[in-house]
Amino acid sequence: MGLFSFLSNKQQKDDLDKGLEKTRQSVFAKISKVVAGKSKVDDDVLDNLEEVLVTSDVGVDTTLKIIERIEKRVARDKYLGADELNQILKEEIAGLLQENNSGDGVDFELPKDKKPYVILVVGVNGVGKTTTIGKLAYNFKRVNKKVILGAADTFRAAAVDQLTIWSERVGVPIVKQQMGSDPASVAYDTVKSAISQDADVAIIDTAGRLHNKVNLMNELTKIKRVMQKLIPDAPHEVLLILDASTGQNAIEQAKQFMTATQVNAMALTKLDGTAKGGVVIGISDTFKIPVKYIGVGEKMEDLQVFNRKEFVETLFS
Repeated sequence: MGLFSFLSNKQQKDDLDKGLEKTRQSVFAKISKVVAGKSKVDDDVLDNLEEVLVTSDVGVDTTLKIIERIEKRVARDKYLGADELNQILKEEIAGLLQENNSGDGVDFELPKDKKPYVILVVGVNGVGKTTTIGKLAYNFKRVNKKVILGAADTFRAAAVDQLTIWSERVGVPIVKQQMGSDPASVAYDTVKSAISQDADVAIIDTAGRLHNKVNLMNELTKIKRVMQKLIPDAPHEVLLILDASTGQNAIEQAKQFMTATQVNAMALTKLDGTAKGGVVIGISDTFKIPVKYIGVGEKMEDLQVFNRKEFVETLFS
């Protein structure tokens, strides 16, 4: 590993550590109380741990799964010291994330056999969707990928304006049309431009309306259909953006979008401003869809490829 890579990795770990600080302090403080005065992991410790995980927004079903796994280890190993609880937690949660392919990514890689790689970004307004697209564009460009953006949220002038600002800030082209234009037309033009410009990746924004799921579903279906006239298997990725600070509400939002389109990757934003970082674990387990990116700050560098081992190590250390 070169010096630059080492420093870059160290900075990412520092940013992750800082971004998860509120969650870590909350969770770690609660776990410390659970094991205070205890010499072994017993039913009392497990009951209290269950409460800690539920109140840390891991979710009830996922929490029960984690507790069940720890119970099996206690039964198998006969005696587990309370001081081992953190390590056991880390191992079991990392294992759970691995089963759902969360945290497998490597520094903004793209499949070599998909060019342009088409990412359709979905999510309700206010979750940091446009900002995440801008940060994605920055990070792909940072690893020498040619990026093009598509402003297919044509219902909000602010969305198009925001994405235009990000395209200028990052230095990547954007495809856009007039307010109220057909979103599918913008998506088609974006993919067409990506092909003609030999771009590596096309990232397309979409409207975030959930109050009428039928319209949303029809719109996303139409966008897919027109893109597939140019690239039969597009979009390669439907990326759902969720705001981690909303905790269990993020899970409800995810359920809504799952009925509207075939989401196959997720990004969790605003982890730095919340103590609800445990929701990353619950969301991954609930939907069996990989958490691919996490947002741990305001800077463009603060969107990270999710690394389950680093996440779990940071959260429970």
